[in-house]
Amino acid sequence: MDLLFILRDAEGSSAISTLCAAREAQASGQDVAVLVTQGALAALADGSFEMPRALSGPPMRLALADAAKALELPVAGRGAAKLLDPKALVQQVAEAGVRLVACPTWSVLLGIIDDLPAGLEPAESEKVGDLVAKAGKVIGTL
Repeated sequence: MDLLFILRDAEGSSAISTLCAAREAQASGQDVAVLVTQGALAALADGSFEMPRALSGPPMRLALADAAKALELPVAGRGAAKLLDPKALVQQVAEAGVRLVACPTWSVLLGIIDDLPAGLEPAESEKVGDLVAKAGKVIGTL
């Protein structure tokens, strides 16, 4: 594998940046995977991604949702309630061929080991070590 991205935060802007970078790297012919762990895994399982203060509030949220169309990023809601949708972006990235791997430790801690979010594949503890060891570059931290 050429690149391993680690997505751990439940911050929507971080998820969007990481997932878009992974998709672009995959489209350029690199072998890419994203390890989803900690808050990001919880947000995908049954929570939500939060935007940082500088990127939140109705005017900013609407501007980002409008601009997302040019980048073919998914938007949820309508009118004054529309916003970028990191959960739907996970599906887009998976459909683009990027491997999305659920951290086994956090899958157990969160109680979702047998019911992973759509688009994520399970990993055994040994495989996470292999992912990190075999990656040409690791982007992010556990």
